[in-house]
Amino acid sequence: MYPYPREIIADTYLSKLGGFSKEIGKNEIGINEKAIEINTSLIMDETKVRLKFFDVKQKPFFLRKSFKIVGIERGSEAIKLSMEGEVVMGDEYKKELDKHVGKFLLINAVESFRIDGDYSSLSKAVKSMREWIWKSESLRKRN
Repeated sequence: MYPYPREIIADTYLSKLGGFSKEIGKNEIGINEKAIEINTSLIMDETKVRLKFFDVKQKPFFLRKSFKIVGIERGSEAIKLSMEGEVVMGDEYKKELDKHVGKFLLINAVESFRIDGDYSSLSKAVKSMREWIWKSESLRKRN
């Protein structure tokens, strides 16, 4: 029924930018609530995501701005911009992103579902990798 958002890999969705609305906050992105329910595992008013526009050089993943997913209800003004499940952003982004309306973007919720604010395992992995690199046989041969 709703072509977007469409899950392309686990917790990563493809959609289009539908436009901008005063009803959506600066740190939020809105999507038709029925499209969220039917097509995704995203939790409205809870899941945080990061966006990636195609053909745009962007900051590394963890330096990108994160947005909270909000559902757009029938009867609201913003629903016209998300009839098929498109992403709607706050008016603050109109000047910067207006040229991207109608273009595809990725909605990445991996951090929200896999890490959920607990970076201890990520920190342990980085430490372990550092130790492995410094203890590596190939490094000793170079020195």
